[in-house]
Amino acid sequence: MPRVLIIGGHGKIALRLAPLLVERGDVVTSVIRNPDHADEVAATGGVPLVADVEHLDTAGLGDVVQGHDAVVWSAGAGGGNPARTYAVDRDAAIRSMDAANAEGVMRYVMVSYLGAGPGHGVPEDNSFFAYAEAKTAADEHLRASTLDYTILQPGPLTLDEPTGLIEVANPGRGRVSRADVAGVIAAVLADDSTIGRTIPFGNGGTPIAEAVAAAAP
Repeated sequence: MPRVLIIGGHGKIALRLAPLLVERGDVVTSVIRNPDHADEVAATGGVPLVADVEHLDTAGLGDVVQGHDAVVWSAGAGGGNPARTYAVDRDAAIRSMDAANAEGVMRYVMVSYLGAGPGHGVPEDNSFFAYAEAKTAADEHLRASTLDYTILQPGPLTLDEPTGLIEVANPGRGRVSRADVAGVIAAVLADDSTIGRTIPFGNGGTPIAEAVAAAAP
C-alpha cells in the first residue's frame, strides 16, 4: 500500500484529499501544526502527525518524511505576512524537498498556482508578490532536483462541490474547486506519466484522470 505524506494536512484541499487516498487503499499521514486539529484530520482516515514545518530544519523534516513513498506539499502561510510567506511557501517547501531526497522519498507533488514562474508578472507593490516569488522559487528548486516531481497549477480556488472534470490544455482563468484539486492530486499520484511535468488546470469538461494523462509534458 502506498504511504503518502500530506504536508498541510488541515488545509481545505488536504482534508478532501485524504479520504480519496484512504478509500483506494493508500496509507495517509497528514502533517498539522496545531494539535487541536488532530481529531478532524483523523476523521478523514489519515493519521495526524504534529510537526511545525516552518521551523524544522532539513534533518527534522527528514524525520517527518522518512518511511513514506510520496510527499504532497499542500501547505501555505495563508498570505498577509510576507516574511512568513517566504518562510513557509519558499524556505520550508525547499527544505522538505531536500529532506525527501535525502530520505529516498522520490515522489513529490507540489500544489502551486496558475501563473507561477519567473514571468509571473505580479508587481512588487501587490500583496500577492511575496507568494508569487515564494512559489516560483520553490517550483524552480523542485524542477532542478532529482525528485520524481509533479507541479500542479490550479487557478483561483473555490469551495464548490467536486465535478470530477477539468481542463488542462486551455484552462483560461482556471477557477477550480478545492475538491477537484484534491482529485487531481490523487490522479497524478496514481499516474507515473505525470512525473517531471507541470500541469496548469481549471474546471472544465474532461474527466480528471483522462485530462492529466493526456496533458502535454
